[in-house]
Amino acid sequence: MSKNKYITIMAGGVGSRFWPASTEDTPKQFLDILGVGKSLLRLTFERFLNLVPAERILIVTNKKYKALTQFHLPELPEENILCEPSRNNTAPCVAYTALRLRAANPDAVFVTAPSDHIILKEEAFLQKITEAFEYVESNNAIVTLGIQPTRPDTGYGYIEVSNDESDVPNKIHKVSSFKEKPNKEVAQQYLDAGNYLWNGGIFIWKANDLIDSFRLNAPEIIEVLTQDESNFATDNEQKYIDKVYPNTPSISVDYAILERADNVFTISADIGWSDLGTWNSLHAFLDKDQNLSVTIGANTHLIDTKNTIVRSDSEKVVIIKGLDEYIVVDEPNALLIYPKGDEQEIKNVVKEFIRE
Repeated sequence: MSKNKYITIMAGGVGSRFWPASTEDTPKQFLDILGVGKSLLRLTFERFLNLVPAERILIVTNKKYKALTQFHLPELPEENILCEPSRNNTAPCVAYTALRLRAANPDAVFVTAPSDHIILKEEAFLQKITEAFEYVESNNAIVTLGIQPTRPDTGYGYIEVSNDESDVPNKIHKVSSFKEKPNKEVAQQYLDAGNYLWNGGIFIWKANDLIDSFRLNAPEIIEVLTQDESNFATDNEQKYIDKVYPNTPSISVDYAILERADNVFTISADIGWSDLGTWNSLHAFLDKDQNLSVTIGANTHLIDTKNTIVRSDSEKVVIIKGLDEYIVVDEPNALLIYPKGDEQEIKNVVKEFIRE
């Protein structure tokens, strides 16, 4: 693959919906959530090694997670860990990576991907990324992977796909609009319409074109970061970023760029994808027993327990009887037992608990 192609992996989030396994000190991307002996970040990194060498993979994370990143990815060059001094959402993060890559290679084309998604059909995924790379290299275009929906899910944003006949058949299509997370009725309408995809949060773009798009659509971000561009890809970069980055507005790249730009395209992908955003999504993803329950941990035993997910990393024996539709997570410093149907409350409940 061309030396102009890079991968950037965003790994700075906290993953508070995965409490108590995921915490401020050790977020879920650094955990073996699946029980396979590798963290989600490690799995994502290894997936992209099939496309580019480690030298062309960058990790963007919070400064406090630099050591964790190095522990999980020991072969990654230290200079490939971009450390954010503050959490300002995804738009400043993406703008920073584009500026770093352009300084190192004016012809850089790159993928931006989350660190904590699961992809079962890796060959299909890599093929879609390759097709998107080729399209972006030849066009002034932003390409986002659109995940083929399998159900009327209310937990994802949606991409409305253009039916314009000038689009490349069955491959790259113009995006008509991005839709917020819908209610159940609207999600079913999207599924029935057939021209809506889940927004998987995986993007492919040219560094130079993306910087131009920031200047046009989100100047309040790029002007802060480019007060002195000579610092990028130098020994002074971290000191410079520490100074200017906290002054960028906190805004997602979806709002800052994707919903404003007129050159956004999507490629439909059937790749066995899950964003693993919640315990419910993990339950849906993993193999289940005859009662549709999931256990993570060798010493966990369920009796008359249905539609429940239980995670315990400890050596203690865990025996549970009579639960239906529950989340049970046992950690050294916390135990969560919560109804699956109320899972969206967990994030705010934890905030309240920590405040007290």
